[in-house]
Amino acid sequence: MTQVKKITTPLDDKRVMELKAGDSVLITGDIFTGRDAAHKRLIELIKQGKELPIDIQGQVIYYVGPAPAKPGYPCGSAGPTTSYRMDPYAPPLLDRGLKGMIGKGLRSKEVIESMKKNKAVYFGAVGGAAALIARSIKNSEVVAYEDLGAEAIHHYYVEDFPAIVVIDYLGNDLYKTEPPKYKK
Repeated sequence: MTQVKKITTPLDDKRVMELKAGDSVLITGDIFTGRDAAHKRLIELIKQGKELPIDIQGQVIYYVGPAPAKPGYPCGSAGPTTSYRMDPYAPPLLDRGLKGMIGKGLRSKEVIESMKKNKAVYFGAVGGAAALIARSIKNSEVVAYEDLGAEAIHHYYVEDFPAIVVIDYLGNDLYKTEPPKYKK
């Protein structure tokens, strides 16, 4: 049985290089959320040569649209969304220092190549475990694009956020290596 690795954000090259595809991790620290609409706006700012509303250097972005919070909770259910919708936007963010992404599903060849170039990692969160994941979110605050509602960029403080390294900085990809092991 593999040991769970505890990691703290922000991430740097050294820490990213210690993570291997298949590693179970518990993430503690600050992360940002973002989905399609927010990513589109970030890329528009990059194209215009403008500053981003968040500092992504060493950071992790969680692809999620959290449900509204019940009284006394920082957020509602917070399950991952399908990552490929962010693929057109990921490489420019990786080029600017983004070190991790959390979501579910396959990533494009272009994103994987950019991860290798920039020493970044893709974490998988379990779809269907949104309520469990939400328990690791200790604080949530909207930091950009409030008009997008659930798709606004949130700043989360998380403790022991459960994830799996799906694609490591070398491009090792569980979506490619694991299915053949189960074919008969």
